[in-house]
Amino acid sequence: MDLKGKVALVTGAAQGIGKEIALALARAGADVVISDVNLEGAEVAAKEIEAIGCKSLAVKVNVANFSEVDEMINKTIEKFGRIDILVNNAGITRDNLIVRMKEEDWDLVIDINLKGTFNCIKAAIRPMAKQRSGRIINIASIVGVMGNAGQANYVASKAGVIGLTKTVAREYANRGINVNAVAPGFIDTAMTQALSQEVRDNLQKQIPMGRLGTSEDVANAVRFLASDSAGYITGQVIHVNGGMWM
Repeated sequence: MDLKGKVALVTGAAQGIGKEIALALARAGADVVISDVNLEGAEVAAKEIEAIGCKSLAVKVNVANFSEVDEMINKTIEKFGRIDILVNNAGITRDNLIVRMKEEDWDLVIDINLKGTFNCIKAAIRPMAKQRSGRIINIASIVGVMGNAGQANYVASKAGVIGLTKTVAREYANRGINVNAVAPGFIDTAMTQALSQEVRDNLQKQIPMGRLGTSEDVANAVRFLASDSAGYITGQVIHVNGGMWM
C-alpha cells in the first residue's frame, strides 16, 4: 500500500480519527493537506506529517461553505500540482430525541456532515477527472445503516453520505476515480471516553469482538482504499465495527 508521490487531503484532521488517517497516509508516503476549522490543531498535525518525512499544508476551512472548500482545493493544486486522495472525515453531532431536536441542530449536522462531503467532492472531482485518476473515501458510520435513537440528524447525514458515495462512484468510474465509504462502529475516541463506564461496558457487550475500535482500525481501512490494492473496488461501504453490524 505504497502512496509515495500521492497527494491526500483529509478534512477534520486536526484530531481524532481524521488525524490518525492523515498520519497513516503519510506513513505510506503521501503528502497530506490537513483541513480543519481548528487551524492551530491542523498546524500541529501538519508538523507531525513533516516529521515523518512528507510534505504537508494546514488550512482552516468550514466544509459547509463551498467557496472556502473551492479555495482549499485551489491551494492544494497550487502547492502540490495535483490531488490524488480525498478523505471526507469532517463531522459533528448534536444529539437529541427527534421531538426535542432543534431545527438549527438538524441543519448544522446536515450542512457539515452531508453538504460538506458534497462540497469537497464537487471541488475535487474536476482535477481528479482531468488526471483520470483519484480516490475519494467518505467517512460514514455504522448508525447510517442501522439507525440510532437520539441521533436522527447524524444518522440521516451518514445514510446520505452512503447514497452519495454510490452515486458519485457510478458517475466517475469511467474517469478512473474510485469512490468508497468507511463506516466505523463505536471507536475509542474522546467522544466515547466521555461516556460512563456502564454505557461503555454495555456497548462492548454488543460487539462480537468484545472491544471498541481504535482510530488506527479506521485509518488502516482508509489507507487500503486509497492504495492501488483497492483499484477494482468502488461504490462500496467498508464496515469497521468488530462485527456489531453484519
